[in-house]
Amino acid sequence: MFKYQHARPAMTVDCVVFGCSLADRLTAGLQVLLIRRMNSPFQNSWAFPGGFVRVDEELETAAHRELVEETGVKCGFLEQLYTFGRVDRDPRERVISVAYFALVKVTDHQVRAATDASDAKWWPTKSLPDLAFDHDTILNVAIHRLRGKIRYQPIGFELMPEKFSLTQLQQFYEIVLERPLDKRNFRKKILSLDILIDCKAKQTGVSHRAANLYRFDKKKYEKRSKQGFNFEI
Repeated sequence: MFKYQHARPAMTVDCVVFGCSLADRLTAGLQVLLIRRMNSPFQNSWAFPGGFVRVDEELETAAHRELVEETGVKCGFLEQLYTFGRVDRDPRERVISVAYFALVKVTDHQVRAATDASDAKWWPTKSLPDLAFDHDTILNVAIHRLRGKIRYQPIGFELMPEKFSLTQLQQFYEIVLERPLDKRNFRKKILSLDILIDCKAKQTGVSHRAANLYRFDKKKYEKRSKQGFNFEI
């Protein structure tokens, strides 16, 4: 039992998990994982997975726990995004939230709602429902961070198949940036990073002209991941 002379704000965590799938160009796009709240406030509204931090719990541990409890999704890595502390952001009491974000392959995660979530599913970022609390603000910050980060660190490359075409890689960047990229400039920039190995093989089972396949040079890729790079496209 803790007793203080002055009132203390509560602490929560929120998880912004972006999903990306390159399997079908017709349905591919940036998605975000949301849960439908079972309890008030904002009962039946959609929100990010999250909840209150326990007094004996690290923030990141709480984020992983809440994500698994409410959606069944396990992320190997969650990056701290920002702290949101607007006084009126939660109608229950003074609540400060630390948000985390991640980018995962949708097909690698089977979503299931549990605990205080009545539903959980992926939503396209371009057609979201109204979000609870200040989660629209959190989402905007997360998207801005993701689009900025992709320019200086090779995030999300793990979402690619083991062998991929440059067209598939460009598609991933276009999904995250939500704009078309010049094919010639993109390929020139990617190849100049010297993190790809030509597999000396071509695509199979495609209706269009088969493209060359590449894979990542793990050692060079990991080095670039730590050092970062300038990828203005």
